[in-house]
Amino acid sequence: MRWSLILLTAGALGLAGCAVFRHTDPPQVTLVGIEPSASEGFEMRVQLKLRIQNPNDAPIVYDGVYVQLDVQNKSLASGVSHQSGTVPAFGEALVNVPVEVSYMGIAGEAMGLLGGKSFDKVSYDMRGKLSSATSGTVSFKSQGELDVGDLMTGGK
Repeated sequence: MRWSLILLTAGALGLAGCAVFRHTDPPQVTLVGIEPSASEGFEMRVQLKLRIQNPNDAPIVYDGVYVQLDVQNKSLASGVSHQSGTVPAFGEALVNVPVEVSYMGIAGEAMGLLGGKSFDKVSYDMRGKLSSATSGTVSFKSQGELDVGDLMTGGK
């Protein structure tokens, strides 16, 4: 009797462990636009428009977003938002995240571009996370290119 109780408990814990450690693929996050926002002092605020695609069979429920944006391998902007939402299973959602950009960072990047680099496109690396008090944190990484002419017009 005691051994059957031990086996039953071990089996239940094993199944619970599988549910907790279930493998999920990270979301695919793409920067689809940058829109100006209210600014003050020596920093500029913009809204990053992100398209989040969920390649999993379970929705991603979040109540906080963090994003860090590097342009031409230099840290340019970061931001957080306490917004909440759901990215449906095998679905997508658009999310706007306010970020702060230092005017000094913009000036330095502009000087680098004027120093002989191409004006057409700039490369970016983005990383961040979607957080939830109930389901944990889902991290993401992304990279791509942006047309310089589209940077402040809402983009692609």
